[in-house]
Amino acid sequence: MDYAKMRAIAEELGAYAEQLEGAWSVEIGPSGPILAMMCPSKRHEGTVSRIRNQLNAQLPTTHPGYVCENGPEIEHPEIGRMRRPDAVVIPDGVLDEEGAAVDATEVLAVIEIVSPSNPNNDYIDKLSDYPAMGIAHYLIVDPRTGTIEVHSDPCKGRYTRKEPYIFGDSVPFGPWVVDTSAFRRYGKAGN
Repeated sequence: MDYAKMRAIAEELGAYAEQLEGAWSVEIGPSGPILAMMCPSKRHEGTVSRIRNQLNAQLPTTHPGYVCENGPEIEHPEIGRMRRPDAVVIPDGVLDEEGAAVDATEVLAVIEIVSPSNPNNDYIDKLSDYPAMGIAHYLIVDPRTGTIEVHSDPCKGRYTRKEPYIFGDSVPFGPWVVDTSAFRRYGKAGN
């Protein structure tokens, strides 16, 4: 199926999801459009906020005109993928453009906080999609285990470098550093 058809189906799913209770996300993965319920916990959102604030403090020095934000979809029509990372480093100006998705070629980095219910999405599916999209840096934070992975140097559809860390480390992430000392693990209920 071509990307335009998948995107149309994703938009229909998004419109359908607006009629449902709860928060829903639509992405386009290897098997096509995916509708998934989002249940981000306070600790999930707190971790996203901490990372976003730290990167936004460093970006004016390393990449003036770029921001780290959560929310925008990123897409790469040539490979038929559309993802919605927990946070993304992009040029500030793209947030004022028309349309729903950011072109993946404009993305410097993506951040995912692993959810208790679907860890394979971040560790398998997105770990395949993001390098194929040409995204240079991918940070996976896992509050289930208190671990962090930094993936970089995409080549031929995969990342060639992987660096492991644990909560409490000062984590090099591309040209930035993320202090993880305030990161918290999920409790027994996944929050």
